[in-house]
Amino acid sequence: MPPPVVQPRTAYAVWELTLKCNLACGHCGSRAGDKRNDELSPQEALDLVRQLAEVGIQEVTIEGGEAFLRPDWLDIARAITDHGMRCTMTTGGYGLSRETARRMKEAGIAHVSVSVDGLEATHDRIRGRPKSFLFCFQTLGHFREVGLPFSANTQINRLSAPELPALYERLRDAGIRAWQVQLTTPMGNGADNAWMLLQPAELPDFYRMLARIALRAREESRVALVPANDIGYFGPYDDLLFSSVGKVWAGCKAGLSVLGIHADGGIKGCPTLPAEYVGGNIRQQPLTDILESRELTFNVAAGTDEGTAHMWGYCGSCKYAAACRGGCTQQAHVLFDRRGNNPFCHHRSLELAGRGLRERVVPGTPGPGKPFDHGVFDLIEEPLNAPWPENDPHRFTYERVAWPSGWELFPIPGEHQAPAGAA
Repeated sequence: MPPPVVQPRTAYAVWELTLKCNLACGHCGSRAGDKRNDELSPQEALDLVRQLAEVGIQEVTIEGGEAFLRPDWLDIARAITDHGMRCTMTTGGYGLSRETARRMKEAGIAHVSVSVDGLEATHDRIRGRPKSFLFCFQTLGHFREVGLPFSANTQINRLSAPELPALYERLRDAGIRAWQVQLTTPMGNGADNAWMLLQPAELPDFYRMLARIALRAREESRVALVPANDIGYFGPYDDLLFSSVGKVWAGCKAGLSVLGIHADGGIKGCPTLPAEYVGGNIRQQPLTDILESRELTFNVAAGTDEGTAHMWGYCGSCKYAAACRGGCTQQAHVLFDRRGNNPFCHHRSLELAGRGLRERVVPGTPGPGKPFDHGVFDLIEEPLNAPWPENDPHRFTYERVAWPSGWELFPIPGEHQAPAGAA
């Protein structure tokens, strides 16, 4: 059997420099806190920089844990830049000083994204540290003072979702130019706190809200809303939600244009994928060989008759199957221990609601408690007007959204009204 055809990896890598972290996030998929026992040495890290450049990577985002807790992190950042790649960074922003911000710019870091997961009480609760929200905005101020371009990213769950419009205004006023939003998924700590997750049946209300934020951002032309790959798919607001990035969902890109790197040298096709997608370790194999592993080439069949062979359940018979290929691979796999059936889909939630049905996911088998682990969830399909489970105080509805004063709540283009019984 001939080896798989490997497409050039010429775009983007996300590198977990260390799992050491000064926060204790309730949604953290990597269960960051303590460093890994076998993280790459400074020499191994610099050699990996060389290999990334040789395979054609153009941009490397360094993160953690918290990247700046690794002693040689700025040496790595400088090496990335010296090898002709763009170095960017994602940080929790906790305890990052103005002097550190200045050193980051001197090392060649071109852009930083700060994680902000709700208004003050919500962010501090999710991030597990008092005053972490205040530190985030202090850090944004440091970046502005030293002239280092910055943006923000936000995890969306039942705690943060009702606060997104107000958070948009806070972040806009802090000077961000882009805002990436992504759904909290049940990986690592996120699986342990499954009560926090949005439910598939809540997606119609969530997307109505997000589309209104996108419209506001487009009208103000100050912040580009950037939905992550677990946002979508094929819903009535796509033109509005993805207008700033010109994105049309065309299936998972893990291993095609994206790489994820663990602090111990493990390589996988996307930084969000669970641990079983690691295709090899640079301590045992050169990066060029790892790129040919099955774990990094499972998307190569896209566009062929085999491109939908992995799909099952609703996704297997969906009219968008060939284009979508089950949405975000990570999102499906951490729910059901296999990819190819993703209930967190806007089109799917609306289509089922039109048939008087809704879906919920409930924890089944727990995960083993390791970095990038997951359990297995059960998928429940039930009548749209069935009673919701008792003792569920965090259920998200459109009516729970805290709209700031001055927002025009006129109908947005393509707005979908939830079917009777959805509330």
